[in-house]
Amino acid sequence: MIIAVCVDGRNGMLFNGRRQSQDMAQREDLLEFCGERRLWLSPYSAPLFPAERVQAAEDFLDQAEEGEICFVEDRPLAEEADRIEAAVLYHWNRAYPADVHLDLDLTAFELTERSEFAGNSHEKITREIYRRKVQEPEEDLEPEEAGTETAEEAGAPAAAEEVSYG
Repeated sequence: MIIAVCVDGRNGMLFNGRRQSQDMAQREDLLEFCGERRLWLSPYSAPLFPAERVQAAEDFLDQAEEGEICFVEDRPLAEEADRIEAAVLYHWNRAYPADVHLDLDLTAFELTERSEFAGNSHEKITREIYRRKVQEPEEDLEPEEAGTETAEEAGAPAAAEEVSYG
């Protein structure tokens, strides 16, 4: 799943049950980013978007499938980290009071895109897209598996040996 989150300058998402922002330009940008893909969200967030464009459910993070987008305002994400393919962060350089913060560790992701646009309630909104880093498979340094030979066993010179051709 792909998550979309609005955060302030200190990664705040919610304060006393109230969202950080209701910026119309941010919501339009998110719907444009979704294209034809389904946008999952909580019943708390549903009134912000046209009903025909969203799927609201309390357990929307559980229901969302690979490639589907979830707009998250009101819940932690750390427990869902393994399922998150990408994160779309909308933020501005203001810091509001917050008692719910983005708890997703982004070190497993890499920033792939950054853009800025004018918002309705914020002079500048920054959209950043983070995609999960591709992990290189670990090489097994033990040549003991069946059917494998060391370079020495195969007749190749060891790496530190000098080879002469003549």
